[in-house]
Amino acid sequence: MKPAQKRSLIAVAAVCLLTAACAKKNVAVAPPPPATAATPAPTPRTAPPPARTAATRPPAATTPSTPYPNAVTRARIDELLAKIEDAYFDYDKAALRPDALKALQADSAELRDILKDYPDYKLTIEGHCDERGSEEYNVALGDKRAAAAKDYLVQVGIPSVQLNVISYGKEHPLCQEHDEACWQRNRRVHIVAMAQAQK
Repeated sequence: MKPAQKRSLIAVAAVCLLTAACAKKNVAVAPPPPATAATPAPTPRTAPPPARTAATRPPAATTPSTPYPNAVTRARIDELLAKIEDAYFDYDKAALRPDALKALQADSAELRDILKDYPDYKLTIEGHCDERGSEEYNVALGDKRAAAAKDYLVQVGIPSVQLNVISYGKEHPLCQEHDEACWQRNRRVHIVAMAQAQK
């Protein structure tokens, strides 16, 4: 055999070998093992809401168990109400003066924070007048004064439904003298806690 023939034969043999090596072989693949009962396939699902237990409830201090404050809280409310001085008015006026606003500001934020936890607990704003003028006129004026104080306290954040107004006109004076000093003391609003409803 001539060398040129040998080279041709080697080239053909190499092509055949390469073709045979590149041919796709079907390799047997082992099937995946069957799923066992202990490891079921995960299925997407939504988590149920957490059960409410004693451990997940807010502390009793922030969630009152009754609609009315306990004795300690009631004492604090009474203390705050005592610190909020009466708001005084000018003669024949129902507008809050700067000193009246200052009186109503005293501790009203803390009072608001306490009252929001006890929605059934209410305060009464009493409107008062001096002895001058008719009974009918003074009752109307006392009502306007109490309403002005209520409007201010609602702006501070105390719910309107927890504030009642009443006018006593000139029925409950603080003093009985017939002079301007006494009359000024009688032209006022006074805030009191309402009596708890009897059960």
